[in-house]
Amino acid sequence: MGEYYNYIKALHLIFVVTWFAGLFYIPRLFIYHIEAQQKSSPEKEILSNQLKVMTKRLWYIITWPSAILCTVFAVWLLILIPAWLDQNWMIIKLIFVALLFVYHLKNHQIFKQLQRDEVNYTSRFMRIWNEGATLILFAVIFLVILKGTFNWIFGVVGIIVLGILLMLGIRLYKNIMKKNSWDKKS
Repeated sequence: MGEYYNYIKALHLIFVVTWFAGLFYIPRLFIYHIEAQQKSSPEKEILSNQLKVMTKRLWYIITWPSAILCTVFAVWLLILIPAWLDQNWMIIKLIFVALLFVYHLKNHQIFKQLQRDEVNYTSRFMRIWNEGATLILFAVIFLVILKGTFNWIFGVVGIIVLGILLMLGIRLYKNIMKKNSWDKKS
């Protein structure tokens, strides 16, 4: 077991990174696609078609395969060390992983809608939505690193503070963009 464990763990971590890379980038492409729908022809069609190709490649060539391979290697690790399932931190981590899959599947639904040029969300909503993977990543990393020493009060407060900081960052970005567009019109 020992000689294979580190290889399996390394592969698991590699696919965690590539899965999150896809989950971080896909909502950005959704934002661009939504904003492209507000342009006039032919710019709207050109941008929309290009963004459909980009999102399709990202989603099916990087994000989905990474999610699947990350899960395969995670299950393999749990088979090698089933005692982890008796530890509270692992159960909570698996709950966050389940939330990550919910987030992933919702992104898949949005992806399919945008492939049909159905815009059901604003770019502002997508900027907020984009932070979902970040919050889950922070929670999982702290759980895995701190394990049993994880102080729940500080952990919960930390995730809430991170969420507030992300929302403030989005609001600041929106105000800067609004000011820049106002300066250009003046």
